[in-house]
Amino acid sequence: MIFEATEKLPQIPHNLSIPQFFLDYQNNEQLVTNGQPAQGIDPGIPWLIEHRSGRRIGLEEIRSRTFGLANAMSIQYNIGLNDVVLLFSRNNVDYPIAIWAVHRLGGIVSGANPDFVSNELLYQLQATSAKLIIVHPEALETAVTVARSTGFPLERIVVFDVESTATPKGFTSVSDLVKVGLEKPPNFVEPVIDARTKLAFLSFSSGTTGKPKAVAIPHFSLIINVIQMVVHWKVFQEYAPWDERRFRPGDVAIGVLPLYHIYGLVLNLHFILYSRITLVLVEKFNFVDMLETIGRYRISHLMLVPPHVVLFCKQAEILKDYFLSSVRFIMVGGAPLSNEVNEQIFGIFPEAHIGQSYGMTELCTSVTAYPITQKRGTAGSAGVLEPGVRARILKQDGTFGGYDEPGELCISGPSNSLGYYNNEQATKETFVDGWVHTGDEAKIDRNLEVWILDRIKEIMKVRGFQVAPAELEGCLLDHPDVGDACVVGIPDEYSGEIPLAFVVLKEDASQRAERSLEDSAKIKASIEKHVSDNKVYYKRLAGGVEFVPSIPKNPSGKLLRRLLREKARELRIKPTPKL
Repeated sequence: MIFEATEKLPQIPHNLSIPQFFLDYQNNEQLVTNGQPAQGIDPGIPWLIEHRSGRRIGLEEIRSRTFGLANAMSIQYNIGLNDVVLLFSRNNVDYPIAIWAVHRLGGIVSGANPDFVSNELLYQLQATSAKLIIVHPEALETAVTVARSTGFPLERIVVFDVESTATPKGFTSVSDLVKVGLEKPPNFVEPVIDARTKLAFLSFSSGTTGKPKAVAIPHFSLIINVIQMVVHWKVFQEYAPWDERRFRPGDVAIGVLPLYHIYGLVLNLHFILYSRITLVLVEKFNFVDMLETIGRYRISHLMLVPPHVVLFCKQAEILKDYFLSSVRFIMVGGAPLSNEVNEQIFGIFPEAHIGQSYGMTELCTSVTAYPITQKRGTAGSAGVLEPGVRARILKQDGTFGGYDEPGELCISGPSNSLGYYNNEQATKETFVDGWVHTGDEAKIDRNLEVWILDRIKEIMKVRGFQVAPAELEGCLLDHPDVGDACVVGIPDEYSGEIPLAFVVLKEDASQRAERSLEDSAKIKASIEKHVSDNKVYYKRLAGGVEFVPSIPKNPSGKLLRRLLREKARELRIKPTPKL
């Protein structure tokens, strides 16, 4: 059985790049209003606000800076068609400028987590063959270390401007480049593209197994996913009185989700800006800082992940000290919320529209969201299928399920990515005849609401980030005391899941561990530190290390991870998160 949303999508041009569609295509909101002018749009409202300084940036300044940066990258670095630029940074008001400037040149953007350690950045740099790195000053040391180890030219590292922080000596800033680009005559012509096939992003995902893979996302996937959300939520349409509309031009959203992550990139940035909602970009998430920002800018829209929501619930006693009554809408993605947390957040924001959404990098983000007809999403539901999305449920016996039958969720939709970049085998395993096999067990009811039940794939979701057990196991095996290892995810109220390592020690280490509890604790601490030193913070072994005599495997050598998940439950491990 194929499940499909009944609402239809408008025709979207296939020849526009992302900046052409969002920055140049005049009155493009009329695509979703049957050609009628959208109501309430004030051309003077800012598109972006810099969180700490309060600097307000409108469309014309965005266009100007985008052109200047593109022109300078063309002149000084010869960035052009299909060249990859790696953005290694926290949120910054010039982050979207950098994205759109690269796209103006026909280039491809790959966002990297600024908390990556050297080997993780090296992996992404080599996988994408990036020709330029634009980096946040806090991450510059890591970028320089990787550049020197690979022969990457240091002059091809550009630094984002950060308030009250001088550009590091010997490096060029984004503002320096913008100035050069605006002073020089145009050195490039925007290429004519087919947005359905021209790559815009290489966004990394762990897929269903193994090391992170570069998901090949074309321009059209992002554009159409934004339009799917716009149609789903009737943005610009007069479906209700102004005070009751969910998205209104002139509202203000907070941008705490990282822009290198697909959720932040597509929904918190492009969808919000398309809806003519001002975005206050926050460099780095801090809960108390976010509460202050909500009051300072009268934030109306929050796009969050479950750990953010848990903080609201766990620190409810301090909320009375902040102005939060401006919040009208909260969307939660990345992982399901428990019924208890749902009810608590409903109570904290009794007047707000609150619900959940489901998506993944391979789908270029959202394919379900709670409906416009409900003020509150159904507790535990990921929402209904969005316009243009088709879904199937693949049961264990290989047949397709009907209503309320569980199985693997498979998605076909206009925003699906093209596959994994330079990885034909992984693409064949996940992208099958136009359908993305998500690796998530789900069921779909007669209201087309999608219920995510469990994860069939081995990937863990830690704070909304994907973590592949195999990646951590490879790291563990590099430790001199580790003979074998298996990593499983265990439930955690704050992070959703956290990694726990079952470790078989080598003979000498095993004898030391048996000698005393103190020696055993030292070995565990050493193993945990080894992972912390080599992996980004959310991949650390917050669930701890458990020594076992052997790792269960099937006759072909595959880890029987399910058995160790059951063992973890039997141990009744209740760790304090160490992230």
